Amino acid sequence: MRYRIISIIAALTVSFQVSFAQEASLVDAVQKYTDGKFQEAKAILKQITDKDPSNDAAWYYDGLCSAYLKDNATALSSLTKASELDPSNYWYRERLAVAYASAGKRDEAVNQYEQLIKDFPKKKDAYYTLVNLYLANGQNDKAVSAIDEIEKMSGKSDATVMTRFNILQRSGRGEEAFKILKEYSDEYASPQVLTMLGDYEMGMYNDSTAILYYSEALALDKDYAPALLGKAEAYRITKKYDSYFNALNTLMGDSNIPAAAKADYMKAIFQHMDARFVQDHKSQMDSTVDLTLATHPKDTSAIQTAGIWYYNTDRKEKAQELFRQNMENNPDNMNATVGYLQLLLSNKDWDALARESEAAYKRFPEEISFLEIANTGEYYRKNYQAILSNCEKIIAASQGDDERTVMALSNMGDTYHILGQTEKSYKIYERALKINPDYAPVLNNYAWYMCLEGKKLKKALAMSKKTVDQEPDNATYLDTYGWILHLLGKDTEAKAVFKHAMLYGGKESATTMLHYAEVLEKLGEGDLALIYRNQAKSLPSEE
Repeated sequence: MRYRIISIIAALTVSFQVSFAQEASLVDAVQKYTDGKFQEAKAILKQITDKDPSNDAAWYYDGLCSAYLKDNATALSSLTKASELDPSNYWYRERLAVAYASAGKRDEAVNQYEQLIKDFPKKKDAYYTLVNLYLANGQNDKAVSAIDEIEKMSGKSDATVMTRFNILQRSGRGEEAFKILKEYSDEYASPQVLTMLGDYEMGMYNDSTAILYYSEALALDKDYAPALLGKAEAYRITKKYDSYFNALNTLMGDSNIPAAAKADYMKAIFQHMDARFVQDHKSQMDSTVDLTLATHPKDTSAIQTAGIWYYNTDRKEKAQELFRQNMENNPDNMNATVGYLQLLLSNKDWDALARESEAAYKRFPEEISFLEIANTGEYYRKNYQAILSNCEKIIAASQGDDERTVMALSNMGDTYHILGQTEKSYKIYERALKINPDYAPVLNNYAWYMCLEGKKLKKALAMSKKTVDQEPDNATYLDTYGWILHLLGKDTEAKAVFKHAMLYGGKESATTMLHYAEVLEKLGEGDLALIYRNQAKSLPSEE
């Protein structure tokens, strides 16, 4: 008997240990899931479901892991098994509905949520999700019915009323939508709804009524940004500029409102300002811009917006200083650096452009484009050796990037020609054309330089023709092609080419106009040639 009791105890102990081991594995899997180690969690869960296919919790967590891994098919399969094993578990079925929605199976998701609501009628969150699914399916009436159920359970709220409003607006029932907001506002005080009413009245050109609604909203929440903005806009549109700037400064001085939102608004305003507004209210806008900067002294969007304002109002040095400050405050922010370089380019500050671009390349060595920008500055500084050096760096860093390599070689070829090293220039062009025989900038420049020397004109003509075949309306390429035809004595053909060039920008180039005049003279059209020569005199000279 004693032996039998010991055996029973031993058996129970083994059974308990096996059960405990299985529970521990599920706990381990859940911990892996919580830590984001989804594949490791799934490996443990598979061991559990292989031993015990009736373990609903294991199937549930396998479904969650699969969903995070974007394996929709497995997520649906595992969550379906969990829900079938325990249909009374709300969360199993809710996650299954979510999985259907994530897989793009909206109809199945709707069916799941509709059944959930029948079985769990007090679960308000399911109604909200179902409303969104109905709206996505264009089932507006069903969405409204679901909102009705939510309001029966917990009364009206901003969320339910705004959803009704949006549905009515989309259905072209604007007056009814407004009425819904008005009735709700009469019963419940809501800054959001009052602001929406203000926006509606602004759209109906009822500016005074709109301002009253915005003021009511701000009485409830003095910092409610949409109401502040709405009120400011109402004053601006009605040209009450003192009130506009007072409201605007309240908005811009609020540190709780994101700087990016303020910057977006200010940029939009800058785009719509006319010269008269800038002249009359420049100092007031200066104060608003400076207030925004003081509120967000190191924010990129705030500093750049201020820089744009000062640049557009012809205070370029101050703008440049702001963009420089922004770059120095954010040395790891490439956009801040690019913004500063763009301003240097606009200001034609070639020394700073070259210097800062090369410094930017050191901070962001993977961004070869900074060396290309530096070359723009070096070109205007006539620092041709620096251009050649930068191009060599670009080529070395562009292994496998044929387009960038050819661009760098093209730049080198042009630079060697400027330095009078024609033989080197042509060798570089040939090297570029081996990589891309149809690269138009090289073909054009190579052909042009050969025709200037009067050498290999037939080769030059063939290269130039390739460029106009690619870009038949490019006035520069047409000029090169037409001039080579002229040098080959084909003036009738050249005239047709130059006539076409005149339609696409040729009249903006003194060189092209003079070339055309010479062709016309060769063809005996001296009077017309004189007209083009005189027009060419009014244009800036070209190097």
